[in-house]
Amino acid sequence: MYHAIVRRVVSGLFDAVNRGDAQPVLDGFAPSFEHIFLGTGALGGRRTSLSQTRSWYARLYRLLPDIHFDIDRITVSGTPWNTLAVVEWRERNSGTDGVVTTNQGIHAVHIRWGKMTRLIICPDTTLLVATLDRLKRAGVEEANAPMIEG
Repeated sequence: MYHAIVRRVVSGLFDAVNRGDAQPVLDGFAPSFEHIFLGTGALGGRRTSLSQTRSWYARLYRLLPDIHFDIDRITVSGTPWNTLAVVEWRERNSGTDGVVTTNQGIHAVHIRWGKMTRLIICPDTTLLVATLDRLKRAGVEEANAPMIEG
């Protein structure tokens, strides 16, 4: 039963992101957490503060304003004090230049007593770099911005 509840909550967080609303994700973090996006580009890096994580989601929506995730599978294991949810997903967006692109990857979500302590986002970085490079060529300066960390 607990694992089904976690799947439903995690799925709801993706629904919020699909609506352009990162607040439920931000509200889901524990007081001490890590938000990690693999890669070194404008979306890469590690954040441990809500303000930096909020800035990261704002950048995500500026670069990929209509980002949409389709969940393929959510696998949950562990106990309420040590839960791991792995979300396999496909994503599509049209960037700020209107060119439709896709990606796929996983989110590894570490949860303790109902709050996320670590969120690791693992996209296909080759596809992401290609999207950011295309946006850079289209004159989108933020696609070339340094990582938001801290």
